[in-house]
Amino acid sequence: MVLQVLADEGVDTIFGYSGGAILPTYDAIFRYNEDNRASDGIDPIKLVVPANEQGAGFMAAGYARSSGDVGVFMVTSGPGATNTVTPIRDSMADSIPVVAITGQVARGAMGTDAFQEAPIVNIMGNCAKHVFLVTDPEKLEQTIRTAFEVARSGRPGPVVVDLPKDVQTWVGEYKGHELLGIRGYRQRMESLRRSNLSDDEARRFFEMLGNANRPLLYVGGGVINSGAADELRAFARAFNIPVVSTVMGLGSMDTTDELSLHMLGMHGTAYANYAVEDCDFIIAVGSRFDDRVAAKAELFAPQAEHVAHIDVDAAEIGKVKLVDWSHVGQAGTTLRELTDYGRQTGFDKDFMPWVTHCSRLRERHPMDYERESPLIQPQRVLEEVNRLTGGEAIVSTGVGQHQMWAAQFMDFRRPRQWLTSGSMGTMGFGLPAAIGAQFANPDKLVIDVDGDGSIRMNLGEMETVTTYDLPVKILLLNNSGDGMVRQWQKLYFNDRFSGSDKSLHRKDFVKAAEADGFGFAERVNDNESLSETLAAFVNYDGPAFLEVMVDPDAGVYPMVGPGKGYKEMVTGDHIKGRDPDQAASTDIDSSEML
Repeated sequence: MVLQVLADEGVDTIFGYSGGAILPTYDAIFRYNEDNRASDGIDPIKLVVPANEQGAGFMAAGYARSSGDVGVFMVTSGPGATNTVTPIRDSMADSIPVVAITGQVARGAMGTDAFQEAPIVNIMGNCAKHVFLVTDPEKLEQTIRTAFEVARSGRPGPVVVDLPKDVQTWVGEYKGHELLGIRGYRQRMESLRRSNLSDDEARRFFEMLGNANRPLLYVGGGVINSGAADELRAFARAFNIPVVSTVMGLGSMDTTDELSLHMLGMHGTAYANYAVEDCDFIIAVGSRFDDRVAAKAELFAPQAEHVAHIDVDAAEIGKVKLVDWSHVGQAGTTLRELTDYGRQTGFDKDFMPWVTHCSRLRERHPMDYERESPLIQPQRVLEEVNRLTGGEAIVSTGVGQHQMWAAQFMDFRRPRQWLTSGSMGTMGFGLPAAIGAQFANPDKLVIDVDGDGSIRMNLGEMETVTTYDLPVKILLLNNSGDGMVRQWQKLYFNDRFSGSDKSLHRKDFVKAAEADGFGFAERVNDNESLSETLAAFVNYDGPAFLEVMVDPDAGVYPMVGPGKGYKEMVTGDHIKGRDPDQAASTDIDSSEML
């Protein structure tokens, strides 16, 4: 029953690690594939076994993030299930649709501290969008099917199904269509689907837009999760409005587009943050004014006379930043309706002076770094990878400096090319997420940009890459430590590097890659051989691992300190900043703004 529902839902890959309490369902995978082996049009369901259950969870998340489909992972009870708490919380924080099926001890043994028992409903209840415990086997089929409905609808998220072992061995009639009766939830989802923009709402929006001279679209991961990138691009181009993106929203707008100012926030581009300082109307779409973007809400977009917010989750409206106009609904539908209304009513205000100003910001405050250093600069590495891939690769990352450098120096032409742990900031995310993305996109180039601290967290998954002969490319930027922590310790803790210096660690990552069967496993120590080796790495036909020894003192800039506004942004030694004491003029032609 479980496997048939998964097949009916279009699942082609399951990530997971087996164990006693989930063995009946693992056996069903084998039997399902055997039964359908000779059937025309029925493909087997791939079972991908990781090194650790956490890896399974992140693989499912990478699959979901890169494809838009629900990712699925299946683990046993007790430690198997508790090892997946982090990927479940990570998926919840970034609104990623996954379904986790966890084995549980038999119903009669629950609550007795039986072998490998854990209270998954209690543990996961605060981490997941919803948790189902199947105690009535007659409702097994409906529960699995409903889990997919909940995971993908509204604001997506992770759903956990806890499955007692004796329920798995129950035999009953397969109905093939039923769902659980969750009337209230379905009513809310139907209300969202019917949440069309009224003419009065659209009129008020365009009144504000008409009164603005410097509008700015601030877009987040909700645009990608809802599949609204096409509608966003059409809206931006229809009315000539520049776009800044959160780290989760990268790819919503082609980052090479003239209207794209790339990423805003704590480590956003200087020109994006200056545009936020200068704008007079913020249009937030699928974004939530989180602390990495608006550490102090009152300092965010200080010249904005109006703030508009479009989001599928009503709880996000006004949670951090008060707004003048809002609409709760699907981002794509709302943007399409606004675009249609603006065209039908002949809205034609000329924002070209503002667009020109934003272009000048990009020209005068570009991303830069120490280009003459004899040490390899990590920014140069990612610039070169970006040149080789043309912004077409799927890129996953761990968490830390390498994550921010990748976000800053790489292009993303389309949505779902950028996979990163945004809200949770989970080290160890990058490698298993890349594996999941490669299974979802077997013909695309997938690169894991990782750090020496992050990759250690799930280093066992390197073997998973070669076990399944995946052409994943692992680019390790090794700065011999936890670089982002060290950067903060330099800035705020008087160079007291407590626990962040890993120079005494003895891991030889290249030997580890060779031991795991990587045909390409190399290390680069100098600038002279960097470009040639990177090209060979990217173009290698099969799993490839490249360690680049980068400048351990390289920092991530720009940086907006905690609790600071963009006016206090530190641009470092190589990015041109503007005088923080000089208030931005409302005259978009003023040289003081530039």
